[in-house]
Amino acid sequence: MRRKFLKILTTSLTAIFIAPFNLAYAVTKKIINKNLTEEQKDILFNEGTEKPFTSALLQENRKGFYHCANCGNKLFSSEAKFDSGTGWPSFSEALPGAFKTKVDFSFGMMRTEYHCAKCGAHHGHVFNDGPTTTKKRFCNNGLCLIFKPET
Repeated sequence: MRRKFLKILTTSLTAIFIAPFNLAYAVTKKIINKNLTEEQKDILFNEGTEKPFTSALLQENRKGFYHCANCGNKLFSSEAKFDSGTGWPSFSEALPGAFKTKVDFSFGMMRTEYHCAKCGAHHGHVFNDGPTTTKKRFCNNGLCLIFKPET
């Protein structure tokens, strides 16, 4: 009887404290672009990762801006892009207010994950090992970005 009571109590407390967080977090993630591929949806909404060295944006060197593939929010300037050698498009800084961050404890490490401030879609992780004065390396999944060249 006591074991059953503790199980119910634990389940109830978990529901009270965790469910509202999950609900609130889920509400911030909205599919806006109905043309996203399944792989894009997995990365943007399930915090997946594309295979390294597969993004066409690794070779993109024109001037312009990188936007969220889901909502079109402007995220990075091409002037902040650099080749990190990691296999994902990397940037030394994001545009002001482009992202919200959270701590990610997956894979047995602590990392800073960032999400589009407008639609909540996952883009990647930011590290403090960049080569510029910002010391930042925004490691972004290329499938999460749309490049719009300067006209």
